[in-house]
Amino acid sequence: MAVLILGTATAGYLYYRHLNNNIRSSARSGGESGVKKAAPNAQGDTPLNILLLGSDSRNSAENVKLGGSKDTVGDKPRADVQMLLHISADRKNSSLVSIPRDTILEIPECTDPDTGQKYPATDNRPINESLQRGGPGCTLTTWEKLTGVYIDHWIMLDFAGVVAMADAIGGVDVCVKTGVWDRPTRLVPGGSGLKLPAGTSTVRGKQALQWLRTRHAFGNDQNRAKAQHMYMNSMLRTLKKQNLWSDAGRLMNLAETATKALQVSDEIRSVPKLYDLSMQLKSVPIDRITMATMPTAEWSQDRNKLVPVEKSADALWRLLREDVAFDKNGKEKKKPSASPSGPPAADPATLGISVVNGTGVGQAPKDGRATEVADILHGKGFAAAETSQNPEPLKDTVVRYAKEDGDQGKSDALSVATALGLPTTSVKADPQAGGLTVVVGADWREGTAYKAPKAEAGDLPDGADDINAADKGQCMDIYSVYKWDGKS
Repeated sequence: MAVLILGTATAGYLYYRHLNNNIRSSARSGGESGVKKAAPNAQGDTPLNILLLGSDSRNSAENVKLGGSKDTVGDKPRADVQMLLHISADRKNSSLVSIPRDTILEIPECTDPDTGQKYPATDNRPINESLQRGGPGCTLTTWEKLTGVYIDHWIMLDFAGVVAMADAIGGVDVCVKTGVWDRPTRLVPGGSGLKLPAGTSTVRGKQALQWLRTRHAFGNDQNRAKAQHMYMNSMLRTLKKQNLWSDAGRLMNLAETATKALQVSDEIRSVPKLYDLSMQLKSVPIDRITMATMPTAEWSQDRNKLVPVEKSADALWRLLREDVAFDKNGKEKKKPSASPSGPPAADPATLGISVVNGTGVGQAPKDGRATEVADILHGKGFAAAETSQNPEPLKDTVVRYAKEDGDQGKSDALSVATALGLPTTSVKADPQAGGLTVVVGADWREGTAYKAPKAEAGDLPDGADDINAADKGQCMDIYSVYKWDGKS
């Protein structure tokens, strides 16, 4: 539901002082992930990453009524819906990835910005608990640590907020292959209460929330994420069809509802900033928006929990880190020239280079790896290459140069990348770099020749369950126990 927020703040310029008072916010990050924002492309643009959260808070009478369970009243809320929205640097495509709520992984050390309470890092906990360990900022830090993707902002809604937004939209079409009734059974208590006949129905308000919360009738958490993606894709098609962004009167109503319903990270706590954010998504064509789910498998210690399929998951994160589209509907881009124009690189022997061991991502760092790569550089004539004693865990190997060194710094960095067999995309300008720096990432733990992992548009791993927003034919399967004949 939070994707809609990106398109509802337009009218806020008409009375933003009033709307600003509606918005609640908190710190962007809850801890240190070590992940840095991507360097600008040749046009000076960077991708935009926004973490979208759905809270299961039952700490109000309205949320208890909508959420059903009273057992967790008074508890800190969990983040039962978690999606990372990626908008490409050129703003021509967008990708969204969900992680099922019961996925087991490491939650890093976090600090609650409101209370100052510190939470130590913990292994083998469901990702939805990250919200309880320092708020949305901790969930953001958890995602950065897992994916290696820098996340610019977060946006969060609770049950009541989802219902309010669904009512303001006016309804979204969803589809089930057979009738569905997600109700308690003799063996499985609970259920969302969703009750729909076979085929396409328009859901709004509480029924929309039921669709987004349904798990049992759809079979599992992975399929629940798929149903959420279908809903969001249908909603986006509806908004585009209605040309809502140019309907000021309708947008004023939506903006009023949205600003009351959402919480955001501090740096976007104003209507003008939300308006600017909405414009980043507005221009993306429907057939360039693709939604997917991180591939998971059953956890060996509890079959009701999930763990990432590491190789497949990292292939997905690599597409985001390298700003590669999830779809194949864009025009083929010309690959960067192997010999970009610019001043000639300096004599290798004169270049001071710091080599950093960044291999410690998801596992212990490879001992001596910085020394090994420094030796490779020595053999290529870069006699002044030295190792750094300060590790910097990083998923992808990069060559950084000081931004103030301009074209000359870039040429020098490219010469280092070429010597190591790294792609030109590994060269990054960094305003904080003191000079040429090679960070040997987790993607190059061994060997003298770098082999670039494959990352091509539309090349998603198995298990990602990707759906393009232009696909109108999607319809959910229903687990047999929850099929409904439309009569009883």
